[in-house]
Order: sequence, then C-alpha cells, then structure tokens
Amino acid sequence: MKELHFAVEEYKSRLAKTKTAMQEKGVDVLLIEDPANMNWLTGFDGWSFYVHQGLVVALDLDEPIWWGRGQDSNAARLTSWLSEENIRPYDDTYVQNPVKHPYSFVADIVREKNLQTKRIGTEMDHYYYTAKCQEVIERELPDAKFLDATVLVNWVKIVKSDNEIEYMKRAAKIAERVMEVAYDAVAVGVRQCDAAAKVAHAQYAGTPEFGGDYSSIIPLMPAGERTSTPHLSWTDQPYKDGETIILELSGNYRRYHCPLARTMILGKVEQRILDLADTVVEGLTTALEAIRPGMTCEDIERTWAKSIAKSGFIKDSRCGYPIGLGYPPDWGEHTASLRPGDKTVLVPGMCFHLMPGIWLDDCGVEISEPFYMTDKGAVCFSTYPRKLLSK
Repeated sequence: MKELHFAVEEYKSRLAKTKTAMQEKGVDVLLIEDPANMNWLTGFDGWSFYVHQGLVVALDLDEPIWWGRGQDSNAARLTSWLSEENIRPYDDTYVQNPVKHPYSFVADIVREKNLQTKRIGTEMDHYYYTAKCQEVIERELPDAKFLDATVLVNWVKIVKSDNEIEYMKRAAKIAERVMEVAYDAVAVGVRQCDAAAKVAHAQYAGTPEFGGDYSSIIPLMPAGERTSTPHLSWTDQPYKDGETIILELSGNYRRYHCPLARTMILGKVEQRILDLADTVVEGLTTALEAIRPGMTCEDIERTWAKSIAKSGFIKDSRCGYPIGLGYPPDWGEHTASLRPGDKTVLVPGMCFHLMPGIWLDDCGVEISEPFYMTDKGAVCFSTYPRKLLSK
C-alpha cells in the first residue's frame, strides 16, 4: 500500500509548476538527484542517497521516472505516487564501481524515451551530484545540450502549500519540546554528550500527537569558547558554572523542518554576553514586526542591521534563509538569503529561518525565529520565549 504524505493531486500540481519553470528556463529534460526535490515531486523517502538515485522529469512525459539501486526500488513503490513502469532500478554492479557508473543507466533511459538530443538540465551544484555524474552523462549523450538547473526545483517549492505549512507547524511543536528537553538536560556537571542524547531522543519521539523524524542537521550545542563559531556541537566534557551554551535545534515532521535557536547561560556570565543577547533579541523583534509582503530579502536584513547599529556589534553574514523539506546535510533550501543585494520579493507561503546569530572571538549568541509569510506579514511558527535562557 502506498504511504503518501500528500494527495496525488498535490504532487501533480508540483510537477506542473516544475514543468512551467523548465519551459521558462529552456529545459526539456531535468535530471534530479537532490533527495529533497525527489521527495517534493514524488514522495520518495529513503536513506539511500549515499548511492546515486534520482528522477528524470521531461516535458514530454506525464510522470517523472525514478531510477535507483535495485534494493531501493520497493521504497519508491511504497512512498511515491509513481506507476510501476516509471520505477527503474539498476543492478548492484553499478554501485560504487569505478568502471561502471549509474549515469550510464540514466543515459539509457533518456535514449529509450528519445530525449537524447534535448536540452537537459542537471543539478550541477547539489551535494549528491558529482563531477563524475556530469562527465558520464555528457559523454553518453553527446548530442544533448546541457544546462545548469541546480536550484530550478528549489525556487518552485519556495512557496509552500497550506498542507506544507501545517507540517511545519507540527515540526515547530516538536522543536519547542526539543528546546524544553535541552533546557532541562543542560546543567553544571552534566556531560554535554548526555544532554545531546536526550535532545536526539526528543527529536525522534516528537509529541504525543505526532512523532518526529531525524533532522538534516545534528543538534548544534557548543559550550564555552566553542560558542564563538556556529557549527560545532557537543563534546564529552561536563558543563561548567559560568558557561554559555548555544542550542540550535530542529523539529522535523515528515521531512519538514522547523529550526529554533536559543542561547543558555549557567550561573553568572560576563555583561557583554547579556548585552549581545539584548542586541540580538531587539534586532530580531524589530525585523519580524516590520516584515510585510512585497518587501525584499535585503529589506529585512537592512531593518535588522539598522536596529543593531547603535550597539557596536557587527554581523557580517546573512541573517536568514528559506526552510522547508530537507535531507542531510542541510535544512535550508539554497535559494533566497536575507542579506544585502538579495532582491527576492516576499510573498505569502514563503517560510524562513530568521537566524541573526553573532559570533565574537571567544563567544557568541544565537536566538532565532522560524516564520511563514501571510498576506499581512510574518507569523512565527514557535511561541517559545524569545530571550536568553538562564539556569
């Protein structure tokens, strides 16, 4: 029995929108390997992205064609809406074989469908699509014209449906529960790894109403001087009195993410940490209250930057990005960024992680809010207290 998370009609609507974008970009055939894009278009969900797998989407074909490792083909039958003839497994001799590559198998599908002279878009700069993939497909299909379609699907899916927003609201409830567990678990004398284990359990368990899933990013929980950089996590050392801990965590419901960051202090800390937290919260609140449809991404960043200018603190990185459906190693969508120069216009249905963390030479503060756009402005997914946490 199919295990679909959305109605087939919604998947078909997504496919139609993707084909419209393909036509606008001059792409006849789209080769997709990003597992988030595979899931969004078909429902396919499996931890099989360590081998090559993907979709062939063509303007001339009614359905995408899933291709992948033979032992993963039942995952396509269970989790996607695709018909049997569009599930195309390759045998295990293609797996991690230096002289036989899966994109030769893909080329066979393209030739079978008489698409070998078309304009073919590939996701050239996604994590899973390697230089070897491009080399093989170009060698196999010398009469095709190849185009960079790295984020073609990503831009189509930047506006969420009501059903997707509902999934993200559930992910937010999980994120709030995860943050509560983290707050309870972090204490002087507790090993960081033991607190992280409780956080991971909470992510998977979810809430009594709905279970969670694995996050695309591990719990980021640096403590002490390690808070001076955003992408470190726990160690096996115990927490100490006077330490600052960053908690950048996420809830995940059916692969839809809602990240949430807070900073926590144990005991008494330096005044500059308190000042930095006040600056981040003020800027975050000011930016959220100003957001309206029709603003651009850089407008949000400018509002944030103007708010913190008087503090003397400087943030030299973007302050947010779109979120939604994701697989490791990222829950971001790789499209718009809340930073100077990004002219992307905000419209209802877009979802962002407003994450204005500031990291200094020996410490840092992260306090964030995930939000979605309505016709009136930004609505936060979470109601978790927007403040520096202390214990």
